[in-house]
Amino acid sequence: MITALAFYAFAAVLIASAAMVVTSRNPVHSVLFLILAFFNAAALFLIAGAEFLAMILVIVYVGAVAVLFLFVVMMLDIDFSRLREGFQRYAPLGALIGGILFLELVFVFGAWSFADPAGELRLSSPMPADGVSNAEALGRILYTDYVYLFQAAGLILLVAMIGAIVLTLRERPGTKRQDIEAQIARSAAATVNLRSVPTGAGLARVGIERPPSPEEARPAAPAIAHEGHGAGGHH
Repeated sequence: MITALAFYAFAAVLIASAAMVVTSRNPVHSVLFLILAFFNAAALFLIAGAEFLAMILVIVYVGAVAVLFLFVVMMLDIDFSRLREGFQRYAPLGALIGGILFLELVFVFGAWSFADPAGELRLSSPMPADGVSNAEALGRILYTDYVYLFQAAGLILLVAMIGAIVLTLRERPGTKRQDIEAQIARSAAATVNLRSVPTGAGLARVGIERPPSPEEARPAAPAIAHEGHGAGGHH
């Protein structure tokens, strides 16, 4: 009885938060409702006995994807009034696509029915026969039978990450960059200036001292003295 009440409570909050994700005018609020929907979906997975999926949903989707969405929405300066200008123009097309999707869902649920052994599987225990948890059972299969495919998936993600960094990396002129060689080669006399400041002296008397620029700190080349000739020129 308590499990059924918890299921209906989490499912109701999940449906309400999913609706608020779509209907909320503020994108930050939409992302927050999305995080709430993820937490309620994880609770439903726990009730169903799939604790591994619940942990993955919270760690990956809430801890990474949803937080990334939130930071992107908050950091980008988006003009929402400009985005809403074309709403009425594209509303008929959106209503047509939504109607088609709704009819497809009606056809799918109208022709869908339970299989014969579905009731027995639903009433059976979600734990494996040998008593191990779902996470351990998935780990055994993933790191034994499909270990090469798992490593290949990780390699593909690494290549995609490197490609995204290369595509977005641009040379910006005037950007200050760290020069390790210049930092190591500089001397204490060029970086530290000892001053005897009298008691009670303020900035009006001492002034603000700023470090010299690399061009100013570079020593000047010594002048080469040339032997001059007389006024009469060469003989």
